[in-house]
Amino acid sequence: MKLVEPIMAFQSELQQIRRDLHAHPELCYEERRTSDVVAAKLTEWGIPILRGMGQTGVVGIIKHGTSPRAVGLRADMDALPMQEINTFAHASRHPGKMHACGHDGHVAMLLGAAHHLARHRDFDGTVYLIFQPAEEGGAGARSMIADGLFEQCPMDAIYGMHNWPGAATGTLSVTAGPMMASSNEFHVTIKGKGAHAAQPHNGIDPVMVAVQIAQSWQTIITREKSPLDTAVLSITQIHAGSATNVIPDEAKMVGTVRTFTTPVLDLLEKRMGEIARHTAAAFGAEVDFEFKRNYPPLVNHARETQFALQVMKDVAGADNVNPNVEPTMGAEDFAFFLQAKPGCYIFIGNGEGGHRDGGHGLGPCVLHNASYDFNDDLLPIGASYWVRLAEMSLPLAK
Repeated sequence: MKLVEPIMAFQSELQQIRRDLHAHPELCYEERRTSDVVAAKLTEWGIPILRGMGQTGVVGIIKHGTSPRAVGLRADMDALPMQEINTFAHASRHPGKMHACGHDGHVAMLLGAAHHLARHRDFDGTVYLIFQPAEEGGAGARSMIADGLFEQCPMDAIYGMHNWPGAATGTLSVTAGPMMASSNEFHVTIKGKGAHAAQPHNGIDPVMVAVQIAQSWQTIITREKSPLDTAVLSITQIHAGSATNVIPDEAKMVGTVRTFTTPVLDLLEKRMGEIARHTAAAFGAEVDFEFKRNYPPLVNHARETQFALQVMKDVAGADNVNPNVEPTMGAEDFAFFLQAKPGCYIFIGNGEGGHRDGGHGLGPCVLHNASYDFNDDLLPIGASYWVRLAEMSLPLAK
């Protein structure tokens, strides 16, 4: 790997920052201490900042030269509402809150790049350092856009990065086109007619209606969309009844739908609603069907992905770069940025978990797990990627 030497020398301070953030996790739109830490570091290093976009967002602005070109680099800041079971020294001090997705590491990597770029400025243009709140379900990217991010910080392209457990430490991976799925949820209430369970003919059983709807929905996946179009429809909750001898008045179903394209999502939403309503009518029941689109598919732009691949190979070496990583059905609100601007989102391997200090939980080192911890060996790698990305995006005139 060809890492930036000053960043390697700065790794111990970045680790201290990362572990401090891990010990003080904050949930979406509550990242006040985290934002203060970020703002204080950027100010200490002479970097002008903007605050308040997306409520708790921070944007650092580093300018050099005369070029009007600009690039955005993004890190997410929020933690998850989980109880950490690790007991090492930097474990969460806030019960029920944990950095179980590595956003503490994402912040530290971008701060490492900020520290170097502010001192060396081997680029011509503007680098926007975007510290975004509320990725974990709060759509912080959308909030920052609504608050004028791209008007106040006009940029030609935007880039993001996420650690990826299971991939070898420091390896980099990406794919052009869809890389992460849309995230959507549905809430269905079937209204029947309660009765004694021994006299079902006197009622309209919403449980049986729910069963029919649930089974019929899967035919959308297997018989109505192209087999080449990936989609997941998962019913994750069914609630009905309170006694063994009572047919309830209502049954409720909740779940999620994931797709890589909007047309497939349109099909699923339309047909799910139609099947729910017609099935309920066939049994004499009524139905309330609600479908909520949370995050769109994350679709990497072809040109920016090819450029990112050049940078990845330059930093990590071609043998450590996967240009065709398998897309995941997980979701990311960086997708909102990619709908508004060209850009690319990549993964950086977090390893299998052998990096964790003594006192870690017995669970696997995977995202959203109470035993997870970010791999600090990634700090100089990720920061070097950000620096080289900025410098290659905004080259100095020869």
